[in-house]
Amino acid sequence: MLIRSISGLRATLGDDLTPEVVARYAVAFSAILPEGPIVVGRDGRPSGVWMEQVLIGALRACGRTVRQLGMVPTPTVQLLTEHTDAVGGIAITASHNPAPWNGLKFVDAGGVFLDAEDNQRLWNQVDQRGGELSPLQQAGSFEVVSDAIEQHIDRVLSLSAVAAAPPAAGQTVVVDAVNCSGSEIVPMLLERLGYRVVRLHADGSGIFPHVPEPLAENLMGLGRAVLEHGAAFGVAVDPDADRLVLFDRFGAAIGEEKTVALATRAVLSAGHLGPVVVNFSSSRMTDDVAAEFGCSVERAPVGEINVVRHMQRIDAVIGGEGSGGVIYPACHAGRDSIVGLALISAMLRRENITLEDACARLTSYTMIKTKIDLASRVDLEPILQRITERFADAIDSTLDGIYLRWSDRWAHIRASNTEPIMRVIAEARSEQDARDIVSSISSLIGG
Repeated sequence: MLIRSISGLRATLGDDLTPEVVARYAVAFSAILPEGPIVVGRDGRPSGVWMEQVLIGALRACGRTVRQLGMVPTPTVQLLTEHTDAVGGIAITASHNPAPWNGLKFVDAGGVFLDAEDNQRLWNQVDQRGGELSPLQQAGSFEVVSDAIEQHIDRVLSLSAVAAAPPAAGQTVVVDAVNCSGSEIVPMLLERLGYRVVRLHADGSGIFPHVPEPLAENLMGLGRAVLEHGAAFGVAVDPDADRLVLFDRFGAAIGEEKTVALATRAVLSAGHLGPVVVNFSSSRMTDDVAAEFGCSVERAPVGEINVVRHMQRIDAVIGGEGSGGVIYPACHAGRDSIVGLALISAMLRRENITLEDACARLTSYTMIKTKIDLASRVDLEPILQRITERFADAIDSTLDGIYLRWSDRWAHIRASNTEPIMRVIAEARSEQDARDIVSSISSLIGG
């Protein structure tokens, strides 16, 4: 199976993910970029090794200078594209997809994923087999960047919201990097911050020890390890390390929706005030945090590129997505678990509080997520019209499906871009209120 979307290309090994496909996308990507170097990194999956070799060869055949980062987080690819003379970057990753998958994420010169328009340009080049190869015997050039991770960490540690905090006093932190791209950088960052690190799943082999999506049900071993080692907290990241999930000292996942809210408090409480941007499906905990500091929150459609572009338009100080993706422009314009971890841990040390203390300051909400199967050719307009009529007084936005908002609750209804399903998310102060909203909306979708 091969899927291409605003998140790039993903495909299954031994099926649609072939050397020819990888090379074709590389040549097409080169064709839509101006002259200049291209950065390449991979998330650690074993298949990424041959994909990296194919990419480098294809890009060199186009006459490009290729900068090979090796196994690094996708945010590292973004950072070393944005803050160098590179004109683009490619991250070899299938994000949280299971082991039979791998893929490519394409980054522009600003370190931002391609938007819908640029993605369409890329797909057109691929479909038309566009792109030119160099006739030279020594086409292109090749550079190994051996200190990419160190550059990333140095930039994070130089952030004023991080640098102002005192070092840790040797507290233990357990790390589950699902044996992928966070295996080296997450422990290295924590050690430089003064923590003692226990590596639970951080051997860099790329072999997943469990389902790779960083959800609580997939991270039970991390919770047990936190308790076993008496750790101050636990850290989990997904294979390409752009999402951050934290566990408290009692071995409980604090909930990925809290990651952006805590990072927002870390930045605003350090005196860096300004607007905040999250997507329509993110918790209103971030709104409550921002309100404490007199700052506003604006919402953007789901998808990192959509959040980043909105942040750039209004010069937001921080933002992200509720899945654990923190975006801090002072570092670079992309979701980054390393930035999120540094910001939140700095706040804990600066205020001499525990992770549980920080979470206790957040407003308590219950979020309910569901998806409803649709017929493959269903007409969505009547469904959306029924919802619009029923909740006319609560419609806040129709930029990304329908976003309903009340004083103490909200709901987001949107059709999937890749599957015949409708996603419904609701959040309220009580679980029953959230379930009642979901139930009401679901009955309208069902007809």
